[in-house]
Amino acid sequence: MGTTAPHDGALEHLEESLEQHGLETRGIEPVPDSERTATPRGLLPTWIAANITVLLVTMGASLVVDFGLNFWQCLVVGVAAPIVSYGLVGLIGIAGRRGGAPGMALSRAVFGQRGNLLPGALIWVARWGWETINAVTGAYALLTILEILFGIGRNTVLVIVTLLLFVITTFAISGMGIKAVRYCNRWATWLFGAFSVLVLGRLIAVTDWAAVFGQRAGPAAAMVTGAGLIAAGGMSWTPTAPDFTRYLPGTASSAAIVRNTVGGAGIVVLPLVLMGAVTASARPGLAKAADPVSFLGESLPLWLAVPYLLIALVGMLLINAMSMYSAGFTAQTLGFRVHRYWAVAVNAVISLLLGGVLMLAATSFMASFTAFLSLLAVAFSAWVGVFGVDMLRRREYDAAALLDTTRSSAYWYRAGFSPAAVAAWALGLATGLLFTTCDWFTGPFATGNPVGRYGLGWLATIAVSGLLYTVLPKPAVVPAPAGKSAPLAV
Repeated sequence: MGTTAPHDGALEHLEESLEQHGLETRGIEPVPDSERTATPRGLLPTWIAANITVLLVTMGASLVVDFGLNFWQCLVVGVAAPIVSYGLVGLIGIAGRRGGAPGMALSRAVFGQRGNLLPGALIWVARWGWETINAVTGAYALLTILEILFGIGRNTVLVIVTLLLFVITTFAISGMGIKAVRYCNRWATWLFGAFSVLVLGRLIAVTDWAAVFGQRAGPAAAMVTGAGLIAAGGMSWTPTAPDFTRYLPGTASSAAIVRNTVGGAGIVVLPLVLMGAVTASARPGLAKAADPVSFLGESLPLWLAVPYLLIALVGMLLINAMSMYSAGFTAQTLGFRVHRYWAVAVNAVISLLLGGVLMLAATSFMASFTAFLSLLAVAFSAWVGVFGVDMLRRREYDAAALLDTTRSSAYWYRAGFSPAAVAAWALGLATGLLFTTCDWFTGPFATGNPVGRYGLGWLATIAVSGLLYTVLPKPAVVPAPAGKSAPLAV
């Protein structure tokens, strides 16, 4: 973004008042050292909350029904997927500690002020899809609760109303900022943990374990593909990982950042995947359900189904709030000269519109979700490959240059682009799509080779973009003229 007019006294007073009441007014500008008081331990509830979704239960069922995996294979997948995906999230999160700014703002240092618009726009659009999926799942949870408690059947008006309520609540949480998100995450973590223990206990008691352990093992290729599919959800957080670490002091441990990120995700992903896998042994229709939530009302007793659905609803709210929180920063880096909470509102409206289409017109939620995940992983992996390699050679970021979108910026490079980063990103993205297959798209190399057969298009994307960026010549960083200060940002 370019420079903006100085804030007058009234506006500054208003922002101070809003911050005192818990509303975060800071935009993409780096957080000053005096405010960086968070700890790596705070990332644990953040990434626990980011995975409180019944979609993982449905995906665990798909591992059994669609991929033909047995319990032990699902266990391996449930362990491997969060380690791989959230390991990358944790590593990218280190950049937030170094630069104190959101991920897509730091990305300007890699791609150039104009070049960053290319991956930024793609990631922003991809966030629309992710937030739409979350909003639809949350609305399904609310619809199921209404049906269980009051016998209210679904209709078009009710679908729209529940979706609207979900999106408005999401906007309220994400619009307030990081303090509200952290507060809600802590409470959701404890509530979800308590009720998950109850659900798992009942599942252990009523499951036919002889049938579960008697299932035959599926092919190794299916294990790899299944792990990649579940990991795709985690991969979607990589560009936004610095958004949640930018309040960490520069002395925070890198190992602790990665450890708490992976640990928080793993605590949730593994039991939910296994819950779905075990449930599918007795109810194989779970993987093909019209929506990913209603089966809970059918599988659990009323006293447990309703509170667990409420917790699942809260989880989806928080996941969407975290996503919209980051989407606001992405919109600002694209040039929207509005405050972060107004940028968040744009994503809220889009997810409402797309959610209505998915709930009222789509024939299969899970088919749409699986196809979306396959393409999502490739879209985010291209950025990860370039940004990750750049992190290995860069230890600090120029705060003034990040905010200066004029030709005088140290990150202007060549006409606003870093040719090496943009070329590596584009070629990596194209390569990944060549090896990817889903209901919406099939690449020419998606079959007949290990990469396509094992569903590793996203891994090929990271490898190609990272290697190309490593070998291509990078433009020099030209320091800004002496005395030039960072422009104000909204």
